[in-house]
Amino acid sequence: MPESRSPLSLSYWKEAAARLKDVRTLAVCSVLMALSIAIASVFIPLPNGLRVYFTFAAKAICAMICGPVAALVFGCAEDLLGFLIHPTGAFFIGYTISSMFGMFLYALGLYRQRITVVRVALTKLAVNLLCNVGLGALWNSILFGKAYLFYFWSSLTKNLLLWPVETALILLVFRLLRSTMEKQKLIPKQ
Repeated sequence: MPESRSPLSLSYWKEAAARLKDVRTLAVCSVLMALSIAIASVFIPLPNGLRVYFTFAAKAICAMICGPVAALVFGCAEDLLGFLIHPTGAFFIGYTISSMFGMFLYALGLYRQRITVVRVALTKLAVNLLCNVGLGALWNSILFGKAYLFYFWSSLTKNLLLWPVETALILLVFRLLRSTMEKQKLIPKQ
């Protein structure tokens, strides 16, 4: 497995695109996507329509394995299948875009990279701020008619409070799966 670790190199993107043809990678990521959909039905409701989900760890590991090209496909498929299995109101394409963008950010931060606390924390922070807060507040504002800043501030508070916990959980899941993923050559040696 090549060690092209920089998203600025052409070989990185060629390798990432090739992951869509690797049956083993697709199988592992499909299982992680199914796990994410299954645990999406378990959440903690908060005021203002906010919810705490536990799908982020499966999504982060999936993006770490499959890379940014496949992450876009899996983000779209996970959101659409999740909506079909657990519909909560009318379908809205904005949430699909957020799912795809979040998976893409996880992949950019974690695919073919040495996994460190700082790397996972910064990647999770980017997903929380850009997808969950920025786009999430926009979609809620469009759907429910309240001002963008109403959703922005409540979502920002929730996501900043959960950020260290979510980071720790991703690191815990990674550490539990690391040796198996390395042996199966799904990720580079750490």
